[in-house]
Amino acid sequence: MPKNLRRPKTLTLQIRMSDGQIEPLTAAGGIVFRYTPEQSEPLILMIFRNGVWDLPKGKLEPNETIPMCAAREIAEEVGSSLPSIVREIGTTYHEYEQGGTRYGKTTYWYSMIFTKPESFKPQKEEGIEKVEWFTLQKAMERAGFENLKEILRKFEP
Repeated sequence: MPKNLRRPKTLTLQIRMSDGQIEPLTAAGGIVFRYTPEQSEPLILMIFRNGVWDLPKGKLEPNETIPMCAAREIAEEVGSSLPSIVREIGTTYHEYEQGGTRYGKTTYWYSMIFTKPESFKPQKEEGIEKVEWFTLQKAMERAGFENLKEILRKFEP
């Protein structure tokens, strides 16, 4: 595996809560970018999901590598072909509760590009209503979660 696609080293913490342990989850996603003749800075692909601007990402499936997961999730969520990975960006971690279980989700992030022009079809069954390109500055302003802003700050085309 190329050096820039190796799995980043992370520390996974399991914190005992009063109602039980945190169930760890692994996910992957990407900051898909492009340049246009009109823009001197890259445009970032974002999705509007459940009332919040987000970056495409999703859970790792059995027998899937983390880079494969990132590309697959982007293609599924925006209705495109598979994007190409440019480089590894880093990880984010957040916790949430669903169905009475507390999850701790580590997401691996990559910068990515499409190798041909794409049209998009939001994955409605995942709550995705829109897919749009924004300047990096607008993407940071619109990102609905602090950990997304953190990974956008680390982004390098």
